[in-house]
Amino acid sequence: MTFGNFKAPKNTDKYYWTRHSVGKMMQYGLSAQRAIRVIRSYQRIELGVAKNTVAVMQPVSVKTDKDGKKKWSQEIWVMYQSHKVRNSKSQILNLKQTSSSSPSVATDRLKNQLFSQNQLKIISVWRYPGVSPKNNPIPSEILEEVGDMI
Repeated sequence: MTFGNFKAPKNTDKYYWTRHSVGKMMQYGLSAQRAIRVIRSYQRIELGVAKNTVAVMQPVSVKTDKDGKKKWSQEIWVMYQSHKVRNSKSQILNLKQTSSSSPSVATDRLKNQLFSQNQLKIISVWRYPGVSPKNNPIPSEILEEVGDMI
Protein backbone atom coordinates (compact mmCIF):
# COMPACT_ATOMS: atom_id res chain seq x y z
CA MET A 1 0.00 0.00 0.00
CA THR A 2 1.45 3.35 -1.02
CA PHE A 3 0.18 6.88 -0.50
CA GLY A 4 2.21 9.47 -2.36
CA ASN A 5 5.83 8.84 -1.42
CA PHE A 6 4.93 6.76 1.63
CA LYS A 7 5.33 3.01 1.34
CA ALA A 8 3.65 0.98 4.09
CA PRO A 9 5.94 -1.56 5.77
CA LYS A 10 5.26 -5.27 5.46
CA ASN A 11 5.00 -7.51 8.50
CA THR A 12 7.94 -9.88 8.86
CA ASP A 13 9.07 -12.53 11.31
CA LYS A 14 10.93 -9.83 13.24
CA TYR A 15 8.55 -6.84 13.05
CA TYR A 16 4.77 -6.53 13.16
CA TRP A 17 3.37 -3.10 12.26
CA THR A 18 0.00 -2.08 13.70
CA ARG A 19 -2.36 0.08 11.65
CA HIS A 20 -1.89 2.83 14.20
CA SER A 21 1.89 2.83 13.77
CA VAL A 22 1.58 2.90 9.96
CA GLY A 23 -0.85 5.82 10.17
CA LYS A 24 1.45 7.75 12.50
CA MET A 25 4.44 7.11 10.24
CA MET A 26 2.43 8.60 7.36
CA GLN A 27 1.40 11.56 9.53
CA TYR A 28 4.94 12.39 10.65
CA GLY A 29 6.72 11.46 7.41
CA LEU A 30 8.76 8.62 8.90
CA SER A 31 9.86 5.44 7.13
CA ALA A 32 9.90 1.92 8.50
CA GLN A 33 13.69 1.88 8.28
CA ARG A 34 13.88 5.05 10.41
CA ALA A 35 11.66 3.47 13.08
CA ILE A 36 13.82 0.33 13.09
CA ARG A 37 16.95 2.49 13.41
CA VAL A 38 15.44 4.19 16.46
CA ILE A 39 14.76 0.77 18.02
CA ARG A 40 18.27 -0.51 17.34
CA SER A 41 20.24 2.58 18.37
CA TYR A 42 18.17 4.57 20.81
CA GLN A 43 19.49 7.31 23.07
CA ARG A 44 16.86 6.89 25.78
CA ILE A 45 14.54 4.05 26.77
CA GLU A 46 11.53 4.27 29.07
CA LEU A 47 8.54 2.22 30.11
CA GLY A 48 5.72 2.64 27.62
CA VAL A 49 2.36 4.13 28.49
CA ALA A 50 0.55 0.91 27.51
CA LYS A 51 0.96 -2.29 29.53
CA ASN A 52 4.11 -4.36 28.79
CA THR A 53 5.53 -1.85 26.32
CA VAL A 54 8.83 -0.06 25.88
CA ALA A 55 9.36 3.39 24.35
CA VAL A 56 12.69 4.33 22.79
CA MET A 57 13.87 7.75 21.63
CA GLN A 58 16.44 9.09 19.22
CA PRO A 59 17.02 12.82 18.61
CA VAL A 60 16.62 13.98 15.02
CA SER A 61 19.62 16.29 14.53
CA VAL A 62 22.08 16.62 17.38
CA LYS A 63 24.14 19.80 17.56
CA THR A 64 26.91 20.55 20.02
CA ASP A 65 27.09 24.01 21.57
CA LYS A 66 30.24 25.86 22.67
CA ASP A 67 30.28 24.13 26.05
CA GLY A 68 30.20 20.67 24.44
CA LYS A 69 26.62 19.99 25.49
CA LYS A 70 24.44 18.16 22.96
CA LYS A 71 21.18 19.82 21.91
CA TRP A 72 18.37 18.94 19.53
CA SER A 73 15.06 20.42 18.48
CA GLN A 74 12.94 17.28 18.04
CA GLU A 75 12.86 13.58 18.88
CA ILE A 76 11.55 10.42 17.24
CA TRP A 77 9.86 7.95 19.58
CA VAL A 78 8.86 4.33 18.94
CA MET A 79 6.69 2.30 21.31
CA TYR A 80 6.85 -1.46 20.88
CA GLN A 81 6.12 -4.74 22.60
CA SER A 82 8.08 -7.97 22.35
CA HIS A 83 6.29 -11.28 22.19
CA LYS A 84 7.03 -14.80 21.01
CA VAL A 85 5.57 -15.87 17.69
CA ARG A 86 5.28 -19.11 15.82
CA ASN A 87 7.10 -19.68 12.57
CA SER A 88 5.31 -19.71 9.25
CA LYS A 89 4.31 -23.00 7.61
CA SER A 90 7.02 -22.70 4.95
CA GLN A 91 9.73 -22.41 7.61
CA ILE A 92 8.36 -25.46 9.42
CA LEU A 93 8.33 -27.49 6.19
CA ASN A 94 11.93 -26.45 5.44
CA LEU A 95 12.95 -27.43 8.96
CA LYS A 96 11.31 -30.85 8.60
CA GLN A 97 13.04 -31.48 5.28
CA THR A 98 16.50 -30.47 6.49
CA SER A 99 16.40 -32.47 9.72
CA SER A 100 15.23 -35.87 8.54
CA SER A 101 18.11 -37.74 10.24
CA SER A 102 16.19 -38.97 13.30
CA PRO A 103 12.57 -38.27 14.21
CA SER A 104 13.22 -37.35 17.85
CA VAL A 105 15.98 -34.86 16.99
CA ALA A 106 13.80 -33.32 14.29
CA THR A 107 10.86 -33.01 16.70
CA ASP A 108 12.98 -31.36 19.38
CA ARG A 109 14.51 -28.95 16.89
CA LEU A 110 11.07 -28.14 15.52
CA LYS A 111 9.71 -27.38 19.00
CA ASN A 112 12.67 -25.12 19.77
CA GLN A 113 12.24 -23.25 16.48
CA LEU A 114 8.49 -22.84 16.95
CA PHE A 115 8.72 -21.05 20.27
CA SER A 116 12.13 -19.37 20.21
CA GLN A 117 11.53 -16.37 17.97
CA ASN A 118 10.62 -12.98 19.36
CA GLN A 119 8.71 -10.52 17.24
CA LEU A 120 8.62 -6.80 17.94
CA LYS A 121 5.11 -5.39 17.65
CA ILE A 122 5.49 -1.74 16.68
CA ILE A 123 2.56 -0.03 18.39
CA SER A 124 3.20 3.64 17.71
CA VAL A 125 5.75 6.00 16.13
CA TRP A 126 5.79 9.76 16.65
CA ARG A 127 7.82 12.96 16.52
CA TYR A 128 8.10 15.05 19.65
CA PRO A 129 8.83 18.76 19.10
CA GLY A 130 11.53 19.81 21.53
CA VAL A 131 13.19 17.82 24.29
CA SER A 132 10.86 15.53 26.21
CA PRO A 133 11.07 15.20 30.01
CA LYS A 134 12.49 12.00 31.47
CA ASN A 135 9.58 10.04 32.98
CA ASN A 136 10.05 6.36 33.75
CA PRO A 137 13.58 5.16 33.01
CA ILE A 138 14.02 1.40 32.89
CA PRO A 139 16.35 -0.33 35.40
CA SER A 140 19.69 -1.51 34.01
CA GLU A 141 18.93 -5.24 34.51
CA ILE A 142 15.90 -5.02 32.26
CA LEU A 143 17.84 -2.96 29.72
CA GLU A 144 20.35 -5.79 29.36
CA GLU A 145 17.55 -8.29 28.68
CA VAL A 146 15.95 -6.01 26.08
CA GLY A 147 19.34 -5.50 24.44
CA ASP A 148 19.80 -9.24 24.10
CA MET A 149 16.42 -9.59 22.35
CA ILE A 150 17.16 -6.88 19.80
